[in-house]
Amino acid sequence: MKPNNKFELSVEDIDIIETALRAKAGRRGMKILTGEGDVNKYKKEAEEITNLLGRIHDQKVWFRSRDKVYVGG
Repeated sequence: MKPNNKFELSVEDIDIIETALRAKAGRRGMKILTGEGDVNKYKKEAEEITNLLGRIHDQKVWFRSRDKVYVGG
């Protein structure tokens, strides 16, 4: 068997995944701050989650309306 390399996820699916990953990263951060459990393991997991969220962010296509005047913030 080989892994499936093609995924069909909706924008809503990706949003759910991102929300769950941010929540997990937050829980890992709290464990790191409190010194609960294996801190080095939690730091590694937090870094992996952050990197994954970055890769998801980099794959998004950002756009703005061409019909309206764009005012940057």
